[in-house]
Amino acid sequence: MKNSEKPTKEHTEVPKNSKSDIVQPVNDAAAELRDFFIDSLKDIYWAENALVGALPKMIANATSPSLATTITEHLAITKNQIVRLNKVFDLVGEKPEGKKCEAMAGLIKEGDSILEETMPGAVRDAGIIAASQKIEHYEIATYGTLCAFAKTLGENDAAKLLTQTLAEEKEADCLLNDLALNAINIVASE
Repeated sequence: MKNSEKPTKEHTEVPKNSKSDIVQPVNDAAAELRDFFIDSLKDIYWAENALVGALPKMIANATSPSLATTITEHLAITKNQIVRLNKVFDLVGEKPEGKKCEAMAGLIKEGDSILEETMPGAVRDAGIIAASQKIEHYEIATYGTLCAFAKTLGENDAAKLLTQTLAEEKEADCLLNDLALNAINIVASE
């Protein structure tokens, strides 16, 4: 729609929800923001631990030494992020525990599929970067939300730790993007 056009009725109507669209919560569903915050911490805790298990496979399949080094360095950072999450759990008075993160499980599975669907070399390296950036973007979204929740809940020390992790995830995304644009995608396209 062009800026000069007026919205028509079909563009402005809000769709009506049918009863089948309404989701019923599970018995232990979060009733307060703090509950949802803790549940989200458990989710990312599981995700980071799963990532520690998945990154060595990406490293082993990378043919670019720069890519392997970047992922190896991020593996060490991820291990430190888990330590930091333990501190966050302690700060909010909760026991560190994971809850399966379906999003991360799916992203790791997709990464495995990319490895199977690409030949070793620059194209596979480009695929590893694509899979890694999807993971980073998920983590950026999650840590950004967790930071906002922590600040809203007055958990300022936890927010500082989560903000530090958020910055690391953004940095990892930038490093992967630079590798893709300045080297790997160029070689893969030849």
